[in-house]
Amino acid sequence: MAHELPPLPYPYDALEPYIDEQTMRLHHDIHHAGYVKGLNTAEQKLAEARKAGDFALVKHWSREAAFHGSGHLLHSIFWPNMTAADRAKAEPSGALADAIKRDFGSFDAFKAQFIAASGAVEGSGWGILAYRPTDESLVILTAEKHQNLTQWGVVPLLVLDVWEHAYYLKYQNRRGEYVQNFFNIINWDDVAGRYRDARS
Repeated sequence: MAHELPPLPYPYDALEPYIDEQTMRLHHDIHHAGYVKGLNTAEQKLAEARKAGDFALVKHWSREAAFHGSGHLLHSIFWPNMTAADRAKAEPSGALADAIKRDFGSFDAFKAQFIAASGAVEGSGWGILAYRPTDESLVILTAEKHQNLTQWGVVPLLVLDVWEHAYYLKYQNRRGEYVQNFFNIINWDDVAGRYRDARS
């Protein structure tokens, strides 16, 4: 079954003034849609190679599947990770809040590390809060090429796209301002749900 572009869970202008409508339209309708199309193409080509027994281009199509598949996965988390500023909570509560305090010392310490890590990604990439099942802890990771994302087995909970297409129309080269403002629109209920599901 072909992968599909998930609809945004809110209007294009819902994240104003922190992320502008034009950026959201380009980011979702062009960039994310491109990942979906690329993933579907790569998987179709790999299926054709299996059927024909001709794997001459397997390296190329495997790379394409990894690149576009990672882009599709992360963006599908990114959109519901956000909500309108008037609906956003300043910080999480419950089990997620407890885990953040346990693993980072405090919410403020977590926030400082997440902002620093996301701001320091070289070139394109992501800042990621993930659950690591092997020791049941939360970790902050960065991915400079999202197809190389993995510490195998972690579950992304909160992701921040720091590719320039995510912020350049509004912020130009001020990535730090964009990363700071992300905390005004985090949907902590969505992140908490992902944490709950990852632990079950």
